[in-house]
Amino acid sequence: MASSPCRPKHRCCGFLGVALAFFLAVEVAAAGICSEIELLWGADRTYCFMDGDTEVQAMSLDKSQGSTFKSNQMYLFARIDVDIKLVEGDSAGTVCTIYTISEEDWDNHDEIDFEFLGNSTGEPYTLHTNIFAGGKGGREMQFRLWFDAAADFHTYTIIWNPRRIIIQVDGKTIRSFDNNEDQGVPFPSWRQQRVYGSLWSAEDWATQGGRIKTDWSQSPFVSYYKNYNVTWCRPSPGVAWCGDEPADSTLFNLSQQDLIDLQWVRDNGCVIYDYCADTVRFNATTMPKECKLPRKP
Repeated sequence: MASSPCRPKHRCCGFLGVALAFFLAVEVAAAGICSEIELLWGADRTYCFMDGDTEVQAMSLDKSQGSTFKSNQMYLFARIDVDIKLVEGDSAGTVCTIYTISEEDWDNHDEIDFEFLGNSTGEPYTLHTNIFAGGKGGREMQFRLWFDAAADFHTYTIIWNPRRIIIQVDGKTIRSFDNNEDQGVPFPSWRQQRVYGSLWSAEDWATQGGRIKTDWSQSPFVSYYKNYNVTWCRPSPGVAWCGDEPADSTLFNLSQQDLIDLQWVRDNGCVIYDYCADTVRFNATTMPKECKLPRKP
């Protein structure tokens, strides 16, 4: 049987980087990443440097502390791209993230997650994604990537509009979460969110359910972010903002290429967990409502 691009393969060593995506909108963050973020934790162990003409933000983790940044601006409906190069070598127990989150009323917060779960040397990263709306998460999908994410920078994108949330990797759509508020399914549609990135330790669960622990003799662990770019959502001509886009508008429809990509990741073994297919966790009664609804155009 022919091998699939997302089946586990031997990984060689690499460097690390992140890329945040771009949307149908007005570009608002095209400057270097270091001027667009504020360091929150681990500022004494992170650094910004130039790679040619490009700013790169290095994030570091050792046994005493990880590191976190947040964007200077908050957004409501946007395309967010960032290039990331993950921790190379033995990254077991480490979690590298890029995510958006609202900042008030934690019990009802909204959040869109990229979490890269490290692994022992030679084993692939797991990309863990989740979406929270109104304080409710539990919408996990996990992926094996079709490349070594620690060998070079790759672009990771969140496209958030009133119709849906799209997750992309190197321009390939791997996940789409529809807005089904009209069916009683929560969706992040009115709270602004800020972009965060971090490198932290979760050795109790991150790698093979916590079976593989972090080898702290390999620290400090370092991941790299660059080419942070945010584009505001742009509505159709004559519409004041994206939240007013008419229900019958085709502006936010999935493209034919999106549909091809979504099928490709399933056909090639890249989807390794989908909460909507978890019949151990859910039964016919408890299965989340969105899992039973048809995909919107």
